[in-house]
Amino acid sequence: MIDKLKIAVVGLGDAGLPVAIEFGKKYSVIGFDSETDRIEALNEGFDYISEMMIEDLKKVEIDFSDDPIKLNDAGFIIIAVPTIVNSSNYPDFAQVLEASKTVGKHMRKGVVVVYESTFYPGLTEEKCIPVLEKYSGLEAGEEFFVGYSQEQIKPYENKEVFSKAKRVVAGQSKEVSDFIAEVYGKVAEAGVYKAKSIRIAETAKIFESVQRDVNFALMNELALICHKLEIDTQDVLETVSIKKKFQKFAPSLIGGSSISNDPYFLAYKGIAADHYPVLTMDARRINEQMGTALAQIIVKKIVEQSYSNEKSRVTVLGFTDKEDEPNAYNIQVVDMIRELQEFGLDVQVADPLAHPEKAESLFGFELTPHSDLLPASAVILAVPHMNYKKAGWQKIEQLLINKEGIVFDIHCVLDKKEKPANIELWRL
Repeated sequence: MIDKLKIAVVGLGDAGLPVAIEFGKKYSVIGFDSETDRIEALNEGFDYISEMMIEDLKKVEIDFSDDPIKLNDAGFIIIAVPTIVNSSNYPDFAQVLEASKTVGKHMRKGVVVVYESTFYPGLTEEKCIPVLEKYSGLEAGEEFFVGYSQEQIKPYENKEVFSKAKRVVAGQSKEVSDFIAEVYGKVAEAGVYKAKSIRIAETAKIFESVQRDVNFALMNELALICHKLEIDTQDVLETVSIKKKFQKFAPSLIGGSSISNDPYFLAYKGIAADHYPVLTMDARRINEQMGTALAQIIVKKIVEQSYSNEKSRVTVLGFTDKEDEPNAYNIQVVDMIRELQEFGLDVQVADPLAHPEKAESLFGFELTPHSDLLPASAVILAVPHMNYKKAGWQKIEQLLINKEGIVFDIHCVLDKKEKPANIELWRL
């Protein structure tokens, strides 16, 4: 009976589309999104998120639609819309609550609704279920059932795609949790872990992001100290990595939505419970300041090398949140670019995967095609896309004036031993 289950995925962004594709390999799937342009693109076989999933789209038959009436045909609905923080770093769940309203209006009796968005502990039961009940006129736990599953690793974030990673699920009751685990078990090759409650599953997802944020913040702080002491951070990391108890993390520009937002979700609930999360917020502050701190280091290095500090040209390679990902943008790279411009530098930005229209509308940056880049006195490798790493020093050298200048390798992907003699290398 479960094999004939019809599943609907609500929200076809970088979280929901991979979910729809994987479930589409085993089940009949409805892919719903309120953005008509997105639905039209998907029905034409165009994957606007990642070229890595184009072939996967061809292997499945998904009914992509912007008509919410189709949700009534589904016995299992997965809501995977974005959750964000606003300009004051306050949780903003408007999209997920609007999706809950839409689902509530069009779901049938007996349906199971599973949330895959990142929540603060308790949001499913405190906010989402009441909305479903209000607009459906049904009672949760009696006439429909609710569960939670942790938002999955994106295909472009890690080689472990949806089916290869163990899933965490939870339901309102043991019976609901067992059913959700059975449904997910058909597509999760690594298996399913049933959390003891929805709140525990919600909190576990945030713990994962907060731990990463704290670890990166520690490495970023140590890297800034090493810079002051004129010590190569990467040489230190190579040395200390021989120690068994050392957990290797590297300094980085942390500007993605999940790792940037999740700590604020936890802080919101922590403060409400009369506990201010000092370490969590200090780590977030360090990571949020890295773009500006790097820009100041870069400007100082350019001045030290006797380049003109007025309108010196700098080329920034990479603008997206993650390497080989076209969808989101790294706000720390944005901050770095803006700070460089504040110092009077002529900054040209290139990224083969980023959408030029979005870069201009969201941040006012005009992306330059690689073929149109002018020679620069400095190159900043901000996001190490695969084509940059494959091209290596040969490509970087061609972007500099007379093949000489300064290269800032933020993520340390260029081979230091192969560096051309006429180029100065700085690494985070």
